[in-house]
Amino acid sequence: MLSKAISKRFFYSSLPRAHFSSTEGLISTPIAQRPGVGKDRTVTVIPGIGIGPEVTGAVERIFQAAVCPIKFEKLTQFSLDAIDKPEVNAALKKNETILLGSLSKKAGDKYKDTTRIYKELNLFANLTYAKTLPNVNTRHQNVDICVLRENTEGEYSGVEHEVYPGVVESLKIITKAASDRIANYAFEFAYVSGRKKVTAVHKANIMKICDGLFLESCREVAQKYPFIEYEEMIIDNTCMQLVKNPWRFDVMVMPNLYGTIVSNTVAGVCGGPGMTCGANIGDKYTIFEQGTRHSGIDIAGKNIANPTALILSSIMMLKHLGLPKFATNIERALDKTYRDGKVRTPDIGGNNTLDQFVDEVINNLQKS
Repeated sequence: MLSKAISKRFFYSSLPRAHFSSTEGLISTPIAQRPGVGKDRTVTVIPGIGIGPEVTGAVERIFQAAVCPIKFEKLTQFSLDAIDKPEVNAALKKNETILLGSLSKKAGDKYKDTTRIYKELNLFANLTYAKTLPNVNTRHQNVDICVLRENTEGEYSGVEHEVYPGVVESLKIITKAASDRIANYAFEFAYVSGRKKVTAVHKANIMKICDGLFLESCREVAQKYPFIEYEEMIIDNTCMQLVKNPWRFDVMVMPNLYGTIVSNTVAGVCGGPGMTCGANIGDKYTIFEQGTRHSGIDIAGKNIANPTALILSSIMMLKHLGLPKFATNIERALDKTYRDGKVRTPDIGGNNTLDQFVDEVINNLQKS
């Protein structure tokens, strides 16, 4: 049932319903790893702009304290404008795993096309994982949602033009191939990670052909997974339900633009952009980044950014790379930091710095 591409992408299998669940009291069999698995893995780090260098630096400190077998190769001068240069493109594609700080930047009246990096590496699925953490003051508790968005087309295709002065036209591109691919990924994701429900988000009541094609793919794939509940919901109602009754959602799948809206909404439900982790997945490459892609330019360099989102993303990365022991150690240290509630960054009601938060995580890591 699982495709070859998905069978290689096993990192999501370690995203259980209880993200910080304890394994105490359970039989724990050893990992019968292949020879050489313990060697250092090389990961490309793109610090980027805004708070990117600070939060990627936080991950590097924690990995060093945890003695993770990871070697980081930094692309400090990486620019989306230079992605077509052979040397920049080769550096980007040198390693299959990338840890990304932030590439979003407002330039004049237009935003840089950050989708280029996802299209260049054919990262067709974007995952945002939103879960409420202990001692974070949110309206709702026990929220646990995975948002999967198609990452290469839709309104982000960038096909727009001026018909005549004062009239512009933007084309939303939806293809059967891309819709099938993200629908299959969503159901395989739910199946492998033990989730029970998939919600397809759309606006087919208005965009009958475009979103209708997307729903057609979701319905076809849903028939292959009769043990997984399937529902469809219009984007308007989805946003209302997320802020009113987020527990009704489990895995959500949707086209590109709706994914941007929903990812930011679930981040707000769980405490803000500093609390949700994310990844962009393709057949060969994977980028791990903050779930909402916020660059935080307004707080950059102030040492007050919350590194939790990228720490969680790096935990996913370790599981993806077949290093569950190191992932679990950091996960437990981060969990204890939140449960103790003594050190908190300003975005979640605290007055501690990013460095102090990282120091506390490392302190808890060394105690475990």
